[in-house]
Amino acid sequence: MTAKNETGQAQPDTPVLTEDELKAVAAGEPVVPQDEQDDDAHGDEHRKRTVVVAEDESVNRMDLVAILEDNGYEVVGEAANGEEAVELTRKYRPDVVCMDVKMPRMDGITAAGVICDENIAPVVMLTAFSQPDLVKQATGAGAMAYVTKPYEESKLLPALEVAMGRFQEINDLLDNVERSENELNETRDQLRDAKEKLKKAQESLEERKLVDRAKGLLMDKADFSEQGAFRWIQKTSMDQRIPKKRLAMAIIAKYGDQKPDADDER
Repeated sequence: MTAKNETGQAQPDTPVLTEDELKAVAAGEPVVPQDEQDDDAHGDEHRKRTVVVAEDESVNRMDLVAILEDNGYEVVGEAANGEEAVELTRKYRPDVVCMDVKMPRMDGITAAGVICDENIAPVVMLTAFSQPDLVKQATGAGAMAYVTKPYEESKLLPALEVAMGRFQEINDLLDNVERSENELNETRDQLRDAKEKLKKAQESLEERKLVDRAKGLLMDKADFSEQGAFRWIQKTSMDQRIPKKRLAMAIIAKYGDQKPDADDER
């Protein structure tokens, strides 16, 4: 079914370009073809969530990987210590990291701090038991959630979703802050440009008033015509490389007309 516009021509129900696409065109950005949009949408829907697992106990690591894969996650890296966890996270940039607290070479809390400082992925800490001090340290390092052993789907899966959700919220907030800062900087630049234009306009107006006053004095005191007075000021300014404002002030000073006009007083 189609509607008709004001000219009586058929008009499709769906717009030729969406509002976002029109904004992109106005900003000089390319419009993404519809088939690519559909592919991206379907890809996001069906893409598996990726995970890096860091656990020094191989048996525990195997159990954790099995739980994750059985629930639709893709384990892209397995680490036995904190250093490997950081390297794998930097390499694969997963959706989430499962990090054991106590590991050799670099402990999980330190590794989580590195990953969170670089804002690569959310980290879920794995602890043997709920220890307030460790939980506090993990939270301070930037961990988004924690799970106590033994690993259970009922505890692990919600913690992963919470961590990824918080991570997304934080990054959205950071994006908004950055966008606001950019807009603020643009506004400051526009304000500075406006002030400079205003200053130039004020200087131009002041120069024009002085030249008009000097022109009047030349007409009154030196028998110039109005056109001749202006041409003399303009030519002398160019030939002698003297700004017209300074030249006009010199004429006013010489002929003694230093009092402002009545219009200026008002």
